[in-house]
Amino acid sequence: MTMLETIAYSHAGQDLTGHLARPAGTPRAAVVIFPTIANATAATERRAKMLAGLGYLTLIADFYGEPVASFEASFPLAEKLRADSGHYRGRIAAAIAALRGVPEAEGLPLLGIGYCMGGQAVLEAARAGEDLLSAVSFHGTLSTSTPAEPGAIKARILVCHGDADPLVPREQVIGFWEEMDRAGANWHFHSYSGVRHGFTDPGSDERGMAAIGYDASADRQSWNAMLSFFDEVLN
Repeated sequence: MTMLETIAYSHAGQDLTGHLARPAGTPRAAVVIFPTIANATAATERRAKMLAGLGYLTLIADFYGEPVASFEASFPLAEKLRADSGHYRGRIAAAIAALRGVPEAEGLPLLGIGYCMGGQAVLEAARAGEDLLSAVSFHGTLSTSTPAEPGAIKARILVCHGDADPLVPREQVIGFWEEMDRAGANWHFHSYSGVRHGFTDPGSDERGMAAIGYDASADRQSWNAMLSFFDEVLN
C-alpha cells in the first residue's frame, strides 16, 4: 500500500505541510493536487495514492497550515485565504514550488489537478502563468477576481463540471469560456447533465447539502478523461 509522507514548506510566514505519495518505480510525471475547502481529507489522500499507483509522484497541497475541525469550520479559513488574490495565488504557487523541490521531481513534467476549491485553485495557477503542462479542475468554481491576461496561460486546461451545480451556474460557465478565449488558452470542458457539486466524493451525500452529491458515472468518466488528458499532454 502506498504510504503518504509529509513535506514541510511555507508561504508568507505560515508553516505548511504537504502529503507526498511516491510511485513504486521511476515517476512518469509529478502531480500537485489542490484539495477541497476542507483541505487534505481521506478522499484526497485516496486520489494521491491512485495517482502514485499509476506512476505519478503526487503532492497534496496545504491551504491553511492548521487543522480543519469540521467541514463548516473550513469556510472562514477559505474566506480569509481568498480575500486577497495575490496572497491566494502565492499560497498556490508555494505548493507547486514544494513539489518541484522534491529531489525525485527534478526534470519531471508537472501537472496540476484540484477538487472543489482546489479546482478553482488549479485554474488560478493556470491564470497566473504557472509552468504546468496541464490544469484539471473537478467541480471547481470558475469565477475569478483576476482574469487571465492574453497569452498568460501555459497549461492545457480540462474542466470537469456538473451541469446541475448551483455553485457554478450557467452564466459563470459562459463567463469562463469567454475568459479562456480572450486569454488564448487551450481548454477542454466536460459537462455532466443532472450532476451537482462534489460529484467525485462518495462522502458528498453525507453532507446534508442540496448543492452537493456524488455521481458514480461522472466520477468515473471525469477520472478517465483526466488520465487520457495526461497521456496526451505527456506524449
